[in-house]
Amino acid sequence: MKVSGFTLIREGVRLGYPFEESIRSALPVCDEFIVAVGECQDGTLEKLQAMNEPKLRLIRTTWNERCHSHGFVYGQQKMIAQYNCSGDWAFYLEGDEILHEQDLERLRRTMAYFLKRREVEVLAFDYVHFYGDPQHIDISSRVYRKAARVIRNDIRSIAPDGLYWAVFRDKNIFGRRNKRRTRYPRAAALNIPIYHYGNARAERYLAAKAETVNQYWGKDIWPSAYGRIDPRRIGIFEGTHPEIIRPWLADHANPRLEFDGDYKITGRERKHRLLRRLEKAFGWDFSKRHFKIIASFE
Repeated sequence: MKVSGFTLIREGVRLGYPFEESIRSALPVCDEFIVAVGECQDGTLEKLQAMNEPKLRLIRTTWNERCHSHGFVYGQQKMIAQYNCSGDWAFYLEGDEILHEQDLERLRRTMAYFLKRREVEVLAFDYVHFYGDPQHIDISSRVYRKAARVIRNDIRSIAPDGLYWAVFRDKNIFGRRNKRRTRYPRAAALNIPIYHYGNARAERYLAAKAETVNQYWGKDIWPSAYGRIDPRRIGIFEGTHPEIIRPWLADHANPRLEFDGDYKITGRERKHRLLRRLEKAFGWDFSKRHFKIIASFE
């Protein structure tokens, strides 16, 4: 079994991404790691080159600055990296996502197990979304609690944006092969977490991220400060951080989340408060999933 890790990055230093820690956290389970590196002047490329890692392969790319719709430019960059993967599995990890060292052996084992089960197309991780600092997490159904990050590298797929994949349907309609429609992939739930630190960065990085990222969505979806949020969305992190991210937390993480006492929750947040109560009462999960779970690894 061969596993290809891959990611995309641009101006990772300026935006405060722990991209080196992210890559290093995945290298033990990968046989190669492909990075699509966009044009930047902040030292990101030099930092990747200085890793001096034989598994690492850097691909210089150009971003489509005219594409301002639904983050599709991230999907384009994601696919550039994926198209250069040569493994049985292609493992996508974003520049602010970290694997815990205690899960690496189990992850490699689950990849080998599901490689033989052709009906499983992607592998889905649980997500721990930090918010405001490394001690708090977002527990709302507004965030994805599971996401597919590993896909078979021999199926026809596309990334509509950076977050998920769509698989092309392969069937005949009226005697002709249908090449136009897509569906969500069939997934196995790994019950392994990925730690997402993007919203634990120091606030000095948030304004730069909002200015940079919002232009590719055509609207303001990323805030420039923490705290203007429903406090009931936020819970306490009770686990342990991966060893590799701890120096970054000391130097680049926000030290303390402070809620804005004057903030008025929105109608959408009131809706998610209700959904949270229903989840607790009935064990439901209203978070968004871009895949269909057909198996699970216990």
